[in-house]
Amino acid sequence: QVQLVESGGGLVQAGGSLRLSCAASGRTFSSYAMGWFRQAPGKEREFVAAITWSSGTTYYADTVKGRFTISGDNAKNTVYLQMNSLKPEDTAVYYCTEKWSYSTNIEIEYDYWGQGTQVTVSS
Repeated sequence: QVQLVESGGGLVQAGGSLRLSCAASGRTFSSYAMGWFRQAPGKEREFVAAITWSSGTTYYADTVKGRFTISGDNAKNTVYLQMNSLKPEDTAVYYCTEKWSYSTNIEIEYDYWGQGTQVTVSS
């Protein structure tokens, strides 16, 4: 059974940085992509970023483009999210997720989810 475990969340002041990590275990071959979503209180979960393993192509939500960077190490089954210039509106629970099949829309059809890690940005 695939398990995703996030780490690296915490409290940071606006303008600061955090780096999230996600380690996947329990699978014997590579997935199609891994990504990050987030959910703020009272809001729906939203796509943040993703990376495809075969080409290394990265995708970002417009709200984080230029501030966040997703990267990964397929050999280690690990994906990272470097978050810079954080804003109070980035406050949310961040979820690591894994996608096993190709789809034209990178933001949908994810198969496995982590438990989430809290990121709080103070103003």
